[in-house]
Amino acid sequence: MTWYEFALVQLSVLGLGFFILRWQSKKDSQRHRPSFEDNSELQKLHRMRECSLSLPLSEATRPKKLSDIVGQADAIEALRGALCSKNPQHILIYGPPGVGKTCAARLILEEAKKCPDSPFNDNSQFIELDATCIRFDERAIADPLLGCVHDPIYQGAGQLGSHGIPQPKAGAVTRAHCGVLFLDEIGELHPLQMNKLLKVLEDRCVRFESSYYSKSNRSIPAYIHDIFKNGLPADFRLIGATTRSPEEIPPALRSRCIEIFFSPLSDDNLRKIGANAAVAMGKNTNENVLALCASYSESGRDCVSIMQLAGSMSNNADICTDDIERVARVCRYVRKYSFTMPCDEHVGRAYGLGVSQNSGVVLEIECSVKRTHDRGTLEINGAITEEEIAYAGRRLVRKSLAVASVENAVRAASEVFGVDCTKYDIIFNIPGGLPVDGPSAGAAFCAALISALTMRPLKANVAITGEITTSGELRPVGGIREKAEAALCAGATCIIVPKQNLHEALSVCDCAYGASDIRELMRMALSAKKITPGFLGVKASASEA
Repeated sequence: MTWYEFALVQLSVLGLGFFILRWQSKKDSQRHRPSFEDNSELQKLHRMRECSLSLPLSEATRPKKLSDIVGQADAIEALRGALCSKNPQHILIYGPPGVGKTCAARLILEEAKKCPDSPFNDNSQFIELDATCIRFDERAIADPLLGCVHDPIYQGAGQLGSHGIPQPKAGAVTRAHCGVLFLDEIGELHPLQMNKLLKVLEDRCVRFESSYYSKSNRSIPAYIHDIFKNGLPADFRLIGATTRSPEEIPPALRSRCIEIFFSPLSDDNLRKIGANAAVAMGKNTNENVLALCASYSESGRDCVSIMQLAGSMSNNADICTDDIERVARVCRYVRKYSFTMPCDEHVGRAYGLGVSQNSGVVLEIECSVKRTHDRGTLEINGAITEEEIAYAGRRLVRKSLAVASVENAVRAASEVFGVDCTKYDIIFNIPGGLPVDGPSAGAAFCAALISALTMRPLKANVAITGEITTSGELRPVGGIREKAEAALCAGATCIIVPKQNLHEALSVCDCAYGASDIRELMRMALSAKKITPGFLGVKASASEA
């Protein structure tokens, strides 16, 4: 055997031995490698999914179609017009909790998919997020709303990260592409996220940046190059729901959306929800029970919860008023007492109209005057005296508009009717505990004052709204529809508004009348009953009053 053949044999033996060693090592490693496929855990997961509790009553009574949503016919029609069209719009929905904002948005999308000219189709998704729960990292490590980039230095970068490749991850805006992104409580969204979201709405895509990305790096996959160059698609329609007032929402967002208001549920609506809950439980009820349940409910969820607990505590197939009272007592529900305007006439008492949480309210205003030999005083009880506003990056404190309205009313009475109000101690009181602010009760303040000065009562069941100037003019105010509806519910048979608001008020009722100044208003509102000679329409001294 030559040395060449000997060397060849040695190399063959060494190669065979190396192969056997590697094969054995690999086999041993596989033998001792921990198994991540744990069948016991998978079986446990399957068993958990096979069992469940009964369907919650709140879910069983959840609207399945748009007609099931009570009390929001106008708002739903507006939603349909904004979304079920060739060019759907971004939408902001305002309203108290538990009135059906989320259900309406979800059902409207399903209806829009069936419209022949709608850009939505069967693949359009409804992506829902709660803005109060969106947690993001300012370094863009994680962002469930907009998406993020996993840079190689961060834990969990994966196989591509080990090669120094950044990886973009899609967020909710991309998952909602060609569909709807529903952001509940959008008013709670972090300002930084809000600004980024507005940019996405403008560009209809999400763009990413990373210091680890280089367009000349050939090891980066083509799709990642495309994402960094063109961004991820995010062409969707935003529907934001909030319980905040419009003034608390950033103007930049409001300017991009159509605003739709859901009304608070009336007692009639709550009675319908309570009746549906009783039917779902298989319980019998009556109108007295439903009315009592509605009086304890602030929202549809409250109504369902009260009916469910009352039905569970009842020992028979009927839910009675005692069951509702017991639930209210144990759960500390506070009963609502709807205000009803009395049918009798009172001196120095007027009924103004306002708006609270997007619903109208009737304000009872009392005024009493007392002649004094010294300079008189002005006292206001029940109204906000100061308010804080944000202006040009500063926070300013000023006298409230309600107090200014009272002072304007006193000045107008002096200017128009020639009464020296400085010779009287004047006290205004607004019972009920509702904080009052804004200028729209100015006309009612002036009417109550003139009634007290002349000792002539105002007509019964008359509701008044309007801003008053020091010269006695009535200026238009907002929220006329809500105010007129509240006045009608309280039993008003005459609603006096500024003439500029008359058309809007007549669209709600036919008992509205317009006045241009305080003289015209008092001719409509003052009763014919005369307790002492008055000075309406003529100049008089304070002694004659």
